[in-house]
Amino acid sequence: MFFDIFHKFPKLLSLQAANETKPAGENTPAEEEVEVIPDPLEVLREKCRETEHAKNLAEKYQACNDRVLSKKRTAETCVEELFDLLHAVDHCVKKDLFNVLK
Repeated sequence: MFFDIFHKFPKLLSLQAANETKPAGENTPAEEEVEVIPDPLEVLREKCRETEHAKNLAEKYQACNDRVLSKKRTAETCVEELFDLLHAVDHCVKKDLFNVLK
């Protein structure tokens, strides 16, 4: 589903950047003890993706995407469905985001 790719993309970029900046086998003891704090935005997005409204919009987006991919030539895009989905998730997140930021 869309969320699988959408959710993993920032993590893949950060892992790639970490691998490029540090040669293998050069971890200091301080780096190994660092506690990774989850990003509050990602935690809230994950919570909001589980709402019934977001799930319905994700299903509509997936159905549109499947329909577009099944055709060889089409002018149809799923931009509207994607924007509706992202808007719903962001709208849900905005209610709680600044309460969890320090």
